Amino acid sequence: MTDPRMDVLPIGETASFSKTVGEVDVYLFAGISGDFHPNHINEEYMKGTRYGTRIAHGALLVAYVSSATRLLAERIPPPGCVSFRYDIRFVAPVRIGDTVTATVKVSNKNEEKREIVLDASVTRQDGVVAAVGQSYLRLI
Repeated sequence: MTDPRMDVLPIGETASFSKTVGEVDVYLFAGISGDFHPNHINEEYMKGTRYGTRIAHGALLVAYVSSATRLLAERIPPPGCVSFRYDIRFVAPVRIGDTVTATVKVSNKNEEKREIVLDASVTRQDGVVAAVGQSYLRLI
């Protein structure tokens, strides 16, 4: 039997989450995740790289995709759903001070498994796509 909650999010439905990546975001995320790689916290080190400055953690971008995913997930009536998978590729750097928008779009549904597939992207304020992939929801 098909769960009628699957119809709440039609194919093509979108949600977005925007955030300016601040200095504090990168340092707090480093502390939370334990990822203190110089790419994220050492400006002098990064001056000598092709990026020229520190870049945000890729996992921080996944967290922004998660926030956009949550905006769609909250529309599913109780008992709701869970986010259970992210497949994200990082294609351009995000620097401190960039404003990014994570967008998810319902692209596919598996009624039998009660799963919803979302295409995901993170785009910088200059229009450059920084990350692409998919996010997955499962009804509970």
